[in-house]
Amino acid sequence: MSVVDTRQRLLEIALELIWQSNYSSVGVNEICSQAGVTKGAFYHHFESKASLFYEASSYYWEVIKKDFDNMFSPINSPLEQLENLIYYLFVAKNEDQIPGCPFYNVGAQIGSNDDKVIAALQAMSTNALKYNTALVKALQAGNYLERQDDPEQIARILYQYIHGVMSHVRINDNLEQAKNDLPSGLYRLLSLKPELWFSTQPTWQPSAK
Repeated sequence: MSVVDTRQRLLEIALELIWQSNYSSVGVNEICSQAGVTKGAFYHHFESKASLFYEASSYYWEVIKKDFDNMFSPINSPLEQLENLIYYLFVAKNEDQIPGCPFYNVGAQIGSNDDKVIAALQAMSTNALKYNTALVKALQAGNYLERQDDPEQIARILYQYIHGVMSHVRINDNLEQAKNDLPSGLYRLLSLKPELWFSTQPTWQPSAK
C-alpha cells in the first residue's frame, strides 16, 4: 500500500468507526487493525487520534460538499431545497447504518479538552450553518414563511434541532418516528406557511454507492 493509499485508508476507516461507534471508544489500535496498517504507519501520518479526527472531518466535508451544493442549487426552488435537506438527513451510507452525520454523535462528547476535536466540530458546524442561513434567506425572499425572523438565528436553531433529533434516533432506534417528527419540527421553526407543508417532493437523489 502506497503512502497516499495508507493515509486515505486511515481517514476512511476513522469515519467508518465513528459511524458505528463514537470518538471516545475508538482507539488507535482498533483503527490500525481495521485499516490493516501498523501503529508506526499511523503515527507517520497523524500525531494522535485527535489529529486524525480533525483531518477526517475535513475529508468528510469535502466528500459531502458536492451533495450539499446539488441539494441547495439555485435550479431548485427554496421549498425543494428544504425538502432535499430533509430527505438527505435520512439517507444512510449503508442499509445497516443509522442516517445522519457521524459527527453529530461526536458532538455529544463536546466536553473533550482536545483543541483539535473542538476545532473540527466547530468547522463542521460553521459549514452547515452557512447552507442553513442561505436556505432561510431564500425561503424568506420567496414569501414561503409567515414570519421574517433573523435568518442566522433560525439557521442555528434548525441545526440544533436536527442535531437533537438525530441523536434521539441513535438512542431510541426509532427512525420512523423521526421521519414524522423532523419535517414537522422544521416547518414550525421556520414558520413555513401551513398550506406548503409536505407539498413538495425532494429533487436531490444520492449518487451511486
